[in-house]
Amino acid sequence: MSLTIIPVTGKNLLRRFIEVPYTVHHGDPLWIPPLRMERAQAFSSRHNDFFRRAEARLFIAHQDGRDVGRISAQIDPMLRDANMAGVGHFGCLSAIDDSAVFAALVHAAEAFLRERGVTRMLGPFSMSIKEETGLLVEGFDTPPMLMMGHDPVYADGHLRQLGLAKEKDVYAYLVDLRQPMSKSGTAMLRRPPARNVVMRGLNFSDYENEIRTLVDIFNDAWSGNWGFVPMTQAETSALGKHLRLLLDKRLVRFAEIDGRALGFIVVLPNINEAIHDLGGNLLPVGWAKFLWRLKIRGLKSARVPLMGVRRDVSGTMLGAAMPMHLIASVWDAAMQMGLHQIELSWILEDNKPMQHILEKFGARIYKTYRIYGKAL
Repeated sequence: MSLTIIPVTGKNLLRRFIEVPYTVHHGDPLWIPPLRMERAQAFSSRHNDFFRRAEARLFIAHQDGRDVGRISAQIDPMLRDANMAGVGHFGCLSAIDDSAVFAALVHAAEAFLRERGVTRMLGPFSMSIKEETGLLVEGFDTPPMLMMGHDPVYADGHLRQLGLAKEKDVYAYLVDLRQPMSKSGTAMLRRPPARNVVMRGLNFSDYENEIRTLVDIFNDAWSGNWGFVPMTQAETSALGKHLRLLLDKRLVRFAEIDGRALGFIVVLPNINEAIHDLGGNLLPVGWAKFLWRLKIRGLKSARVPLMGVRRDVSGTMLGAAMPMHLIASVWDAAMQMGLHQIELSWILEDNKPMQHILEKFGARIYKTYRIYGKAL
């Protein structure tokens, strides 16, 4: 069988690249087809600042008249972690269950990175560490939530055969708000924050500044973490635009002392619940279904994609307790809104303090995503 790797150039090939997962996951009832309109924007330099700053190449695997796989290779100049020197990423991996296809795709990504002086490849990141992270290796029995991946069971084995080994795991925790909480969890939920800490919601009348504050805390809070890449001003602006329709002031909370925001939490409705049967298209009637489900019927699940506490307080008793208070601050609102489940992700496997807090609230690990590494 003929197998060729095609570098993506131009709009037609990009459309084919975007379409590959729809072929690979055909017949998988748990895969949620992403909106094609959103995917086109995600791979556009006009809408995604990543493509304006990074060096990236997209590849399609074509075999016997059909596209059977895809992969990306990218170098982000903003990797600031001291342990990330000489590192490049791969991502957007989707392919049929064929070892030759996986090998051809991974080798294409390796060659692109190696030619540019990269000495270690990590991934999958689609496209940056702030987007979809890791390959699903546990938790195939439930559909993915907003901005989370869903990969075939066989993908892990193919990557390991190609010499890619576990670098780090990240967890998705799930809490069921319908289940009774333990006594210790209830005590945490009802424990008031320190007297000088004020919890407040999102101020939509000052929306742009609120988003800038959120991103400023995020960049500070996560700056010492593994693989950290700060969010740029362009990404901040894009984030604000993308989130405006989804944000509910009751589910965004800031923790302040003397008017200075020190921490935040964002809970987003799981729009995958609203688009699961649209086939990736909002036209001709998908828009109406999506908006009715989101705004009228309401969704039953949500995800916490963003939470952070400033580093100058994170090492104090106040800072250590702040994640607990932030989660507690949105708990009652989530229940009043009729939410049944909330996912909290991604949680690094070595972030034991956060895992301890989540488990006290009754959350459990229900999905594991793996980041792989390979020396080039």
